Amino acid sequence: MTGPTDLLRKPATTDTVTSSTRGATVTRLARTRRGRVAEGAARLRRTTRSVGGAFARAGAWVRETVSPAGMLLVGLVVAGIAAGWAFGWFEGWVVAAMAATLLLVCVPFLLGAHDYRVQLVLDRDRVIAGSEIRGTLDLVNSGSRPALPGVVDIPVGDGLVEAHVPMLRGGGHHREQLVIAAQRRGIIDVGPMTISRGDPLRVLRREMSWPEVQRVHVHPVTVALPPSSAGLIRDLEGAPSNQLVDADLSFHAVRQYVVGDSQRHVHWKSTARTGKLMVRQYEESRHARIAVLLDLDLDGYASDDEFEQAVSAAASLGVQGVREGRDVLVGVSAELDSADRGAVQSMRALPTVTPRVLLDGVAGLDGASASGAGAGVIRLEQLAGLVAQSFGDLSIAFLVTGSLVPLQRLRRAAITLPPGIAVVAVRSEPGAEPGARRSKEITVLTLGELGDLGQLLARGALR
Repeated sequence: MTGPTDLLRKPATTDTVTSSTRGATVTRLARTRRGRVAEGAARLRRTTRSVGGAFARAGAWVRETVSPAGMLLVGLVVAGIAAGWAFGWFEGWVVAAMAATLLLVCVPFLLGAHDYRVQLVLDRDRVIAGSEIRGTLDLVNSGSRPALPGVVDIPVGDGLVEAHVPMLRGGGHHREQLVIAAQRRGIIDVGPMTISRGDPLRVLRREMSWPEVQRVHVHPVTVALPPSSAGLIRDLEGAPSNQLVDADLSFHAVRQYVVGDSQRHVHWKSTARTGKLMVRQYEESRHARIAVLLDLDLDGYASDDEFEQAVSAAASLGVQGVREGRDVLVGVSAELDSADRGAVQSMRALPTVTPRVLLDGVAGLDGASASGAGAGVIRLEQLAGLVAQSFGDLSIAFLVTGSLVPLQRLRRAAITLPPGIAVVAVRSEPGAEPGARRSKEITVLTLGELGDLGQLLARGALR
């Protein structure tokens, strides 16, 4: 015999749903009959969860609606009532009454609902650092009732742009012209927009958000370089490889004719000597890759401006090679977790399909320290070693870095690269006298201004 608190259980039922693409799904249903005490406890838990959820929603609404000034007024109301009730202070009742009156005066500004259609149109999604982005904000009151004035908050990167919206009648339209400054290279997220409405004292407010986010790429400043400045003259015909093909520039040998060979490649002297039809065979010519390695280690730069000039120089070299149809590698250090320092070396190659795609990748680059705490990067010498291991057929390599990197480290990086290639180090040093130093392993260019890069290369820095 069971007591009133015992549970009477029925056998569990199991349903199985089988899919040809996802295998088998097993669902088990257990039907249970509870006693009165257990049923009451379960009902109490459900009620507690419901009340707790209601209080949580109310708390969230209060945090979104009541500003810090409003919370101060609420505190004054409570404190004033407590002081007047407990100690009989008339002043406490006066303070409570005044604070409550201010709160009640602000409430009508929240009445009514927003019914807006909002659209933000930017004139460009890619700009050059130092320029401006112009946008048009269109806001329409889709409702039939007038809408009180409000403010549209538009997050722009780490900043905020405010657009004041006047009172709009039903069907009314408001247009606002915006100007967003894009002074530095980077990626700017515009949005999500929020329209807020409240009282003149900013005690209470209501907000409505639109989740759309638009992304703007701010490209680095680049300069045009001479056509031969990327070391392309030395690689016009390519270098022969071990791969044999039927047509190319590098003659290898002759072989017997097979069906399908072109008659243009018949070698008549060998044919006359052997009495069999012979054709020419070639070695496939492969055009070597141009490598542009950008040092992201901020320990090698004296200032942010020096780092940005180095980024612009690397972007200029990469864009020049891409525009001339060359095989370009733009390599940078991949970000490393603090736990991987010293144990992991990682790099990433930026996409170089078009100059626009390359500049998009450069816009998102951030520097870090190779020796500090937290996430970091690898040094330029380690980056050169990874390039030498993973990317062959290099004809020339540009090492772009800052003024604090000593010459010994640049030489070590040059020695790490494959032998027989030209290595040029571009040291960013704003304000310095431009110049070139040549040694057996490397040519070091001092870049005082970004415009000096084309002049230094045009003077034969690669020869």
